[in-house]
Amino acid sequence: MLICLNTVAPQSADERETLERCIARLANGDAAAMEPLYNIANAAVYAFALSMLKNRHDAEEAAQDCFVKAYAGAGTYRPQGKPMAWLIAITRNICLDRLRERAKHAHAPMEDWESYVEQAAVSSEDRLVLEQCMNALDDAERQIVVLHAVGGMKHRETAHLMGMTLTAVLSKYSRAIKKLKANIMQTEGI
Repeated sequence: MLICLNTVAPQSADERETLERCIARLANGDAAAMEPLYNIANAAVYAFALSMLKNRHDAEEAAQDCFVKAYAGAGTYRPQGKPMAWLIAITRNICLDRLRERAKHAHAPMEDWESYVEQAAVSSEDRLVLEQCMNALDDAERQIVVLHAVGGMKHRETAHLMGMTLTAVLSKYSRAIKKLKANIMQTEGI
């Protein structure tokens, strides 16, 4: 089951270099650089947005907004940074804004992991199991798993992005993986 989480990560050095080149090209006004940037990063950006917003439609919009903001702000990217961490930080800020806005108006809708898992080559049964398992995690655990397993971020980067200590991230990640394994074993009857 967890294999499907790893279908888009970790990123290779070539992908990181390509992302950096794309961002530099965007900063110079080359709109054609958006396509390879989107192709490499969209799955991780979308999965992270989905982990925060818990709604497929909102996550799709947040991912689109991320790429619009990345295009507009490409000149602010520092090359010594990590391009995926930069994109995830943009996504996180967009999602936090949407969550604040949503909190003013209504309760959050139920999570829709099925749409993300459909992008991976997994059976409908595996999709259902993954959705149930991911729903068993609390928000922070889910975000940490998505950032690490889907976004390819290191735990230290995740801690910085989420404003947590490295120890807290490692603890939550370990707890989340144990929960996922236990839920999978229970579902599979192992």
